[in-house]
Amino acid sequence: MADFPDGDVDRWRDELETKRAEKDEFFADHPQSPIPPEERDDFDGLDYFDPDPDYRVVATAEVHDDPEVVLMETTADREMRYLRTVTLEFDVEREDEDLEDGTFELAGYQLESPDEEPLFVPFRDKTTGQQSYRGGRYMELAPDRDLETGDEIVVDFNLAYTPFCAYSETFDCPLPPEENWLEITIPAGERFESN
Repeated sequence: MADFPDGDVDRWRDELETKRAEKDEFFADHPQSPIPPEERDDFDGLDYFDPDPDYRVVATAEVHDDPEVVLMETTADREMRYLRTVTLEFDVEREDEDLEDGTFELAGYQLESPDEEPLFVPFRDKTTGQQSYRGGRYMELAPDRDLETGDEIVVDFNLAYTPFCAYSETFDCPLPPEENWLEITIPAGERFESN
């Protein structure tokens, strides 16, 4: 589990709940919401796993100075070009014997264009297609400076979100490459059971 600012888990939980409420409001009312307009009146908020600090982890970065191109398939059968710029290694520690723990890796990607883009971390886990969207989930990480190998960065799976294409076929979303398929259950972040 990652260290919390001021050691305050309650503050982290409150901030997470505030972000979730803001996102629900965006989905319900905003013109750019992925919820089709005719369905917005019936929308009563996204479905989330309960906040779980065990899935807010510290990852160690391995930065790739000469990033490889990764072609990600999309939900519209296209390919998008990303650069694998970093590999993040992290531990998941669970006291619950029914849930897995161990050391895992996820790759972080950026588009070939500007470096200012946040790190894009698409992934699948054992909830995919059951408790979460069949196309996987996303995280975006915005380090406060350029990462170097050995740096630590917080990865909070409680912020994992469902891509817009889950709600409307008008969106085309990249699918997590196989290297980001985790052999672990991550019951954190957004749920999506209408697969």
